[in-house]
Amino acid sequence: MEASIREGREDCLFCRIIEKKIPSKIVYEDTRAIAFEDVNPQAPVHLLVIPVKHIASLSAIQPKDDAILTHLFSVVSRLAREKGIVERGYRTVINSGRGAGQTVFHLHVHLLSGRPFQWPPG
Repeated sequence: MEASIREGREDCLFCRIIEKKIPSKIVYEDTRAIAFEDVNPQAPVHLLVIPVKHIASLSAIQPKDDAILTHLFSVVSRLAREKGIVERGYRTVINSGRGAGQTVFHLHVHLLSGRPFQWPPG
């Protein structure tokens, strides 16, 4: 793991999962992203897809991070196919900031499926 990506992030729960300091049920991993099962699932399928690079939230995205976002959603699409949920549908959610429900300040995409969802959410 590149030191500059991790430096100063020892207090971040998701960084510690990436570093394998906290166990998780990892379903996908490469050099740019990791996906794992949510410990408090809100649907039969509830995965979190996160960048390896620590980015606190959508508000912290910089133009240099464009490829990271593209990759995260490519991973979401791949996992949806692998989980067999494309046909029945799935929801992706990114909470940004405490007021929107973000509790871990490391950018993450929720991938949810397996139950009916309402609109509007929340």
